[in-house]
Amino acid sequence: MKKVMMILVAVVIGIIVITENNTTEEIIIPNDSIRIRVIAPSDSIEDQKLKGNVKRSIQSQLSEMLKDVKTIDQAREVLNKNLSDVEYIVKTELKRNNSNINFNVNYGLNYFPIKEYKGITYDDGYYESLVITIGEGKGDNWWCVLFPPLCMLEAEESTEVEYKSFVKEIIDKYISVSYTHLT
Repeated sequence: MKKVMMILVAVVIGIIVITENNTTEEIIIPNDSIRIRVIAPSDSIEDQKLKGNVKRSIQSQLSEMLKDVKTIDQAREVLNKNLSDVEYIVKTELKRNNSNINFNVNYGLNYFPIKEYKGITYDDGYYESLVITIGEGKGDNWWCVLFPPLCMLEAEESTEVEYKSFVKEIIDKYISVSYTHLT
């Protein structure tokens, strides 16, 4: 009976850990921030896939460029010095996707539409940002905060699987101990 209670306690603790780690945290965009936006040529499946590929490529490279940056002024300096590199990254990714479509890279004050994310509504308006427009830019867009690096928060968040495996390990441990004592 004692072992059954320990298993139940482990399961309850596991459920509490899973629940607490899956609550939505508000992400407040600081006033001193730089956004990034990638706009697809259209809403076609191919164009949205192309946008996603450009996003992943540019996000990865910018993350590396800005990894040691501590202030917004440093971020501005790095971005301004590396705009030609950003253009090269986009051009290379488009070629990798067999696309010769035109694109534009603009760093400055750019318009962002209203966005709702995890229950929070972010106002539309003009924000300091790096905007990559592919083709005519008439498709759905992706945007995030480049500095401070809020775009990386989701990638670092833990998933349920890790917590479930933790609970499973505890349960398996006590079941195997109980089974050993029964045989």
